[in-house]
Amino acid sequence: MLTGQIPDSLGQCYDLVSLQMDQNSLIGNIPATFGNLSSLSMLNLSHNNLSGNIPTVLNTLKFLNSLDLSHNHLQGEIPIYGVFDNATAISLEDNWGLCGGAVFFHMASCKTISKQSERRNRLIKVLIPIFGFMSVILLVYLLLLEKKMRRRTDDTSTSLGENFMKVSYADLAQATANFSESNLVGRGGYGSVYRGKLKESKVDVAVKVFDLEMHGAEKSFLKECEALRSIQHRNLLPILTACSTVDSTGNVFKALVYEFMPNGNLDTWLHPREDGKAHKHLSLAQRLDIAVNMADALDYLHHDCGRPTIHCDLKPSNILLDGDMTALLGDFGIASFYQDSWSTSTSSMSSSSVGVKEYAGGGRRASTTGDVYGFGIILLEMMTGKRPTDPMFKDGVSIVDFVDSNFPHEIVHVIDVNLSEDSGVDITQANKASENYVRECLVSMLQLALSCTHPVPSERMNMKEVASKIHAIKTSYVGRKTEERPSLE
Repeated sequence: MLTGQIPDSLGQCYDLVSLQMDQNSLIGNIPATFGNLSSLSMLNLSHNNLSGNIPTVLNTLKFLNSLDLSHNHLQGEIPIYGVFDNATAISLEDNWGLCGGAVFFHMASCKTISKQSERRNRLIKVLIPIFGFMSVILLVYLLLLEKKMRRRTDDTSTSLGENFMKVSYADLAQATANFSESNLVGRGGYGSVYRGKLKESKVDVAVKVFDLEMHGAEKSFLKECEALRSIQHRNLLPILTACSTVDSTGNVFKALVYEFMPNGNLDTWLHPREDGKAHKHLSLAQRLDIAVNMADALDYLHHDCGRPTIHCDLKPSNILLDGDMTALLGDFGIASFYQDSWSTSTSSMSSSSVGVKEYAGGGRRASTTGDVYGFGIILLEMMTGKRPTDPMFKDGVSIVDFVDSNFPHEIVHVIDVNLSEDSGVDITQANKASENYVRECLVSMLQLALSCTHPVPSERMNMKEVASKIHAIKTSYVGRKTEERPSLE
């Protein structure tokens, strides 16, 4: 366990590539001398007691593609540019004093104090005694109101409209055995998800309970309600209702109730379990089906749902699998509604801006091209079985670079070793001949993924084009599968 301050002299390790000092008791500021670490690609200082501002010099480290400063006591304005403009490369959660930064941080704007503000503050100090009496009256009123709300704990409330069922806090507490740890199935950025069974309907549900003490949690709840109120598609996670009321202690309670997905999420199928237990593997056919499902969902959100919606948070853990292994896209907590007045032009971005502003198509507002990029990364993750944050991706090399450098002739080096046909044939041993239908499918999928992750957003296809191509890949694969079987070298 490391304690004390990080020494400035650490900034003299000019050839340092990766620095991980998380889960310690470090205090003080992040040294500005870190700006000298020109070769640094990964910096993890999470879960410490660091304070002060984030050094702006970190945005000059051109190879830095993974920065985790979460769970500290940092404050001040979040820098912009460099790694701070890459939503998938940075984590700043649980730093209550931060403000500003790129749009995907959803932070409040930073305030400056002028001389006029200082005079106003002095005036406020004079008026404090006057308002003291009023504050006492207000406190008494709030106490009476809280007492009244406690008596109404069992009242039902939904933020989705009259077409959705109404459930109370008591209903959800009973369904989840009072939100017991045994029913906890996962934790997310803004709360926890519990499995339960509603007493009246006997339906298995997943209850997403928002931790309203977390910055942005209530906004996320409202965003998700707004998104789910009007969108419906076979590949979007169906919501049963929302609950906005008070709990048994009188505290505000907000939750979303979904159908329970018995096969969990895509992340648990692609990567080894943290508890060391074996995880199931997906066949190529199943991965194709999941890719088609996700492409259809995003095509609907971008082009066919009346009010175009950008998901903004595509990742395997947000892709749920039902009993038939049909994929459904969930978690709309940071979704954005695309406005006609927003520009999707990316002419101001150069081809070297890989990973920068993926969700801000040339501006600082979300763009559909960001979802296309996110979908491409998920395709690569499904085909390679590797996370974009895998330790092997360092020195400025990303999962996109990894696949591109082996495409198309050496794809055997990037394909997930667990990817196998239903018959048990090892894909990595498949003959490389052009007529091999398995290889043709893999090449087509990787080519589509690389197109979706083109460094220039304007060069990417839209999701309607992506969906059309992935349907064609699946149709070709299914047709050829009935005629051929992959041969071994």
